[in-house]
Amino acid sequence: MTALKAHILARIATEGPMRLSDYMAECLLNPQHGYYTTRDPLGTAGDFTTAPEISQMFGELLGLALAQSWVDQGMPAPFCLAELGPGRGTLMADLLRATRAVPGFHDALRLHLVEASPALRDQQASRLKGTQATWVDRVEDLPDLPLFLIANEFFDALPIRQYRRAGAGWREVHVGAEGDRLVPGLAPAGPGPEGRDEDTGDGDLVETCPAGALIAGQIGARIAARGGSALIVDYGDWRSLGDTLQALRKHASTDPFEAPGEADLTAHVDFEPLARSAAPAAHTLLTTQGVFLERLGITARAQALAERLSGVQRVSHIAAHRRLTHPDEMGSLFKVMALYPQGAHPPPGLEPAGAQA
Repeated sequence: MTALKAHILARIATEGPMRLSDYMAECLLNPQHGYYTTRDPLGTAGDFTTAPEISQMFGELLGLALAQSWVDQGMPAPFCLAELGPGRGTLMADLLRATRAVPGFHDALRLHLVEASPALRDQQASRLKGTQATWVDRVEDLPDLPLFLIANEFFDALPIRQYRRAGAGWREVHVGAEGDRLVPGLAPAGPGPEGRDEDTGDGDLVETCPAGALIAGQIGARIAARGGSALIVDYGDWRSLGDTLQALRKHASTDPFEAPGEADLTAHVDFEPLARSAAPAAHTLLTTQGVFLERLGITARAQALAERLSGVQRVSHIAAHRRLTHPDEMGSLFKVMALYPQGAHPPPGLEPAGAQA
């Protein structure tokens, strides 16, 4: 039994079953035993691999899209360049390298990284050595400047709540104990997710992410007031329906309740409440990652890089391009949405939402 599992069992024994969101927060962010506070989870030695670790092209293209949005908005200076959950700093390193040629961009940016993990902060500092960066714990700690922001696989790791439709009402999923086992169960009937009575039926499960809506609201308010753009890239869809909670350990699925603190817990992102919470900032149509990257020119960039490679390196590079863009891999599962000021141009590769909201 892990130390964190013993702690959670003791908490349940004292306080009763806990909300799923509280369970996830303990698993991921417990100060002594949480998954993100105690390790580097990325890469072949970790539990999962993100797009920036697959190929430099991902960070390069997102960086150039953000820089073009900065140009389109009149090149405000200074501005805050921010990333939420920057992993090892790979995406930001690629972004900064690709945007060196954009006149004035580097002189105007003030780099801020929103990161809760001490272990990953150390990795980021190493990867971004020589770059003047500031680390903050929360979005509200970012400076009051025009905000140009990237959040890649950030919102999927925020704690969620789950509600099961029961006739005309709802029962929330809680985590309880059976002996030394942690097990999900249903609380007594109570309030359900706002606005979901009309499009759900008996037995349906809906997930909400209060923390994600709050953060999207903070980002949207800053962009609406001061200008900027936010690129949100994650797996999910426009409206939540069904149980998407999953745990990954050593690149394989595992039971989310088996070894708390030892596996990464995530859930599919519901982009609809993020867009609504970000108002009065505008949002773009939800676009698949593959389409977005192709619109930004990833195939031409891949071909240019391939000319310099041979043998195993070339084969690996071609596989990385496919993994990022092909519908059977990350191309369709991952989606992209941007937030930007009303009346401004959306970032390259994305279209205004129109009637989607």
